[in-house]
Amino acid sequence: MTYDIPAPMLAKAVPAIPDPERTPGGLSFEPKWDGFRGLIAWDGTSVEIGSRGAKPLTRYFPELVDAFARLLTEPCLIDGEIVVPREIDGRQRLDWESLSQRIHPAASRVTLLSESTPAMFIAFDLLARGERNLQTAPFSTRRAELVDLLGGLPHPIHVTRTSDDPAVAARWLAEFEGAGLDGVIAKPLAQPYAPNKRAMFKVKHARTADVVATGYRIHKSGRGVGSLLVGLYADDGMLSPVGGVAAWSNARRLELIDELAPLVERDDAGDAVTGEGEKSRFSDPARDSTYVRLRPERVLEVRYDQLEGHRFRHTVQFARWRPDRDPLSCTYDQLETVADYDVRDVLE
Repeated sequence: MTYDIPAPMLAKAVPAIPDPERTPGGLSFEPKWDGFRGLIAWDGTSVEIGSRGAKPLTRYFPELVDAFARLLTEPCLIDGEIVVPREIDGRQRLDWESLSQRIHPAASRVTLLSESTPAMFIAFDLLARGERNLQTAPFSTRRAELVDLLGGLPHPIHVTRTSDDPAVAARWLAEFEGAGLDGVIAKPLAQPYAPNKRAMFKVKHARTADVVATGYRIHKSGRGVGSLLVGLYADDGMLSPVGGVAAWSNARRLELIDELAPLVERDDAGDAVTGEGEKSRFSDPARDSTYVRLRPERVLEVRYDQLEGHRFRHTVQFARWRPDRDPLSCTYDQLETVADYDVRDVLE
């Protein structure tokens, strides 16, 4: 028995918990786990882990490969999320940094990390079981089959909790962020699996912050601003990088070059001063990470969903310029503090 790993079903963002009565057949709510999407194919002999972008993840998570081979009782194709929990101040919290470090070219490094920061798998859909293709079955059926197959398995394989109560989903949205989760997913109970289609709903936290423009990168086309780098002032008075703003239109990229020109730092010869930006382990190593430095004099308001350590977890969205704000007032104090919550309580 072999399985073709499909593209995963996706979710479209909605501003609030959706009303189940407005969806034929109702909705099932579940926590939105913040990790790597993983589609697990077990044919009874070998394990393959596919990703959202069709990039194989199998070699990066040997501890999960071992667990699936030991614990799965029959061939199956499972959809879920790979996450890494870390103990922080007596509570377990999802740790994105530890997870992202697993994508490493050196097998020895991957092995070391699999032992020091082991991952776990959160299953939330079952696409095939033995000879049966379940993708055409409604989610209510797939969920029942998932619980029947995996419900009794030990760590590191878990089945995500669900509820049909929107009030419970609202509580999860408020509480589970403290454990590193980033929202709630709503799935139509009567719907078949829809690869690569945004057939589910996701509700994430939406917040705003005032930040200081610190520099910009030129767009990959070679013309205009590709991304605007932003920062916040820490308690020690230092301006710390917190992320970037992108998704400008072609016309707006060119306009920003002229708008930001008076803020560009220049050397004695009048040339723009540049800096070297951080590179993600997922980025192309050949990609130019230099940026044009700006004097920290201009404030903008951005929309963000989550803070990871001292940086925004995802690329933030531009909301508006704030000429009324003093750059020195752009501190971490303005950011919402999320109450701690334990991953183990989310799994119960």
